[in-house]
Amino acid sequence: MNTGNVKNIVMVITVAILSSVITLFGYNTVSKNNSKRISNSSVSIGQSEYGDSFDQDKNVKLTSLTTQQGYPDFTEAAARSVNGVVHVKVKSITQQQYMNPFDFFFGFGERDTQPREQIGFGSGVIISKDGYIITNNHVVEGATEVTVYLNNNKEMTAKVVGTDPQTDIALLKIEGDDFPYLTFGNSDALQVGEWVLAVGNPFNLTSTVTAGIVSAKNRGNIIGGDLGIQSFIQIDAAVNRGNSGGALVNTKGELVGINTAIYSQSGDFNGLAFAVPISIAGKVAADLKQYGAVQRAVLGIQVLPIEMVRQKDPAKASELAQIDGVVVDDFSDRSAAKAAGLEKGDVIKAINNVQIHNFAGLQDQLSRYRPGDKVKVTVDRKGKEQSYTIELKNDAGNTEIQRSSDSMDLLGATFNDIPNNRKRQLGINSGVEVASVDNNGLFRREGINKGFIIMRVNNTPVNSGSDIAKIVSSVSRSGQDRVILIAGFYPNGRTQYIAIDLSQGAK
Repeated sequence: MNTGNVKNIVMVITVAILSSVITLFGYNTVSKNNSKRISNSSVSIGQSEYGDSFDQDKNVKLTSLTTQQGYPDFTEAAARSVNGVVHVKVKSITQQQYMNPFDFFFGFGERDTQPREQIGFGSGVIISKDGYIITNNHVVEGATEVTVYLNNNKEMTAKVVGTDPQTDIALLKIEGDDFPYLTFGNSDALQVGEWVLAVGNPFNLTSTVTAGIVSAKNRGNIIGGDLGIQSFIQIDAAVNRGNSGGALVNTKGELVGINTAIYSQSGDFNGLAFAVPISIAGKVAADLKQYGAVQRAVLGIQVLPIEMVRQKDPAKASELAQIDGVVVDDFSDRSAAKAAGLEKGDVIKAINNVQIHNFAGLQDQLSRYRPGDKVKVTVDRKGKEQSYTIELKNDAGNTEIQRSSDSMDLLGATFNDIPNNRKRQLGINSGVEVASVDNNGLFRREGINKGFIIMRVNNTPVNSGSDIAKIVSSVSRSGQDRVILIAGFYPNGRTQYIAIDLSQGAK
C-alpha cells in the first residue's frame, strides 16, 4: 500500500471520528437543554385564582410526567390524588309508605308514611390544609349527618358549609389543620385529547383511580332539573355511582374538575362522564366559604333554547346552531347589558377577550365573576364588531353582595310529618305540623306557634320539613322579594294566610 493511500485512509477515519464526537456533543447539549426546559416547566403548579381562598401552596414539586419509554406516567398524579380524596357517607330521612292492613280490609285503601333512615355514598376532595372539602350538592342534599373517611380510613364528622344546586357543588368542613389536599389547576388550559384521571369511590371501592382523555369541553344541556349552570368537561375515564364529588386531575396531579355525572341509561358508566371545571367549582366553594351564598353575576339577557326552537321551527334551530357565539334574543328587567348598549340580535363573541362559541361557554365565563365586576363584551352587530364595558349585576338587578344565613334557622321552628290517617281526620291532602317554635324566630314574631298545621308554602303543598326547606332555600337564593306565604290553620280553627319576609331576619 503506497503512502498516498495510507494518508487517505487516515484522513477518512479522522473525519469520521470528529463527526461522531460533534454529533454526540450536540445531542448531549440539546438533551440537557430539553431536560432543563421540561424540569422548569413542571416545577410550579398553575392555580385557579380561587385557590388563594383556601391558602393553597403555589409551588408544589413534581416529578417526571413520562416513563423512560415515553409513555404517560400516572403514578405520581395518582399517589398525590388518592390522599386528598375522601369517601363521603350521608344519612338522610325519607318517608316510606305502607298499607295499614285494617284500612285494606275495611276498604279505605290509603297508605300511611313512616320516616326511614337512608344511607348514601359519594366522594369529596380536600382542597385546604384545614379541612375544606368540595363535593356534589346531590351527594349531601337532605343530609341529617355527613361522615367522611380519609384515605387512611380515619372517620370524621363533616359540617355542610353551603350548597349550590345550580352548579351541583357543595362545600364541607372537617376539623383539623394538617390534611393532605389537592391544589387547583387550570381547567381552561385543558386540551381535547389530554390525559386525565378520575379519583373517587365507585360502588364503595375506596381510592379508585381510572384514566381517560378529555373528550370535549363546555358541554351543556346534559342534566335537567335545577342544574342551571352547565359547562362540563366531558371525559371517557370510567366514572360510576359513588364517584360523584370526586377529583378529576391532570397528569401533574392538579385538580381540574369535580366528577358529577355520567351519560347512561343503566345508571353505570357507558363511555361518557362529565365534570364541573374547577374554574367554576373553585369560585363556588370560595363564595360559600366567604359569604355563605354564591355571588352570581348576570348580563341580563335572554337566549333562545335551541331544543325548544327545534320543536317548533327546525329550520330556524338549524340556523341558530350554525352561529358561532350567543344571540341576544331579549333582555331581562333592569338589564346590565341593555343599559350598556347591547341590542336584540347582537351575537356575543367574547368576554374579556375570551372567545364565546355557545351558551355553555358564556355561562362558564360569567360564573367566574361577581356582581359589581366589569367585563368587556365583544359582539357582532350585523357584521360589525363592537365592544362594550358592562358592570355585572345580581339576579335582583343590583351589585350588592348577598350574604346567606340559614333561612330555616331564621324561621325558628321544627316540624313533624303528619300521617295520612290524621290528614284524613283533618280533611287535608297535604300538611306539616309545627312541633316547636323559638322565641326569637320569625314564626313566633308572626304569631305561628306549636300545633299550627302548614298546608302550603307559596301555594306549593308541603308534607315534610324538607319540603319547606327547599322552598325557603329557593326564595332565599332568588335575591328578589324574599317573602314566603304560608297557608295553614290550628286544629278546629279557620285557615290563615301569613306572609313572612325572610330578609328581615330574626331578633
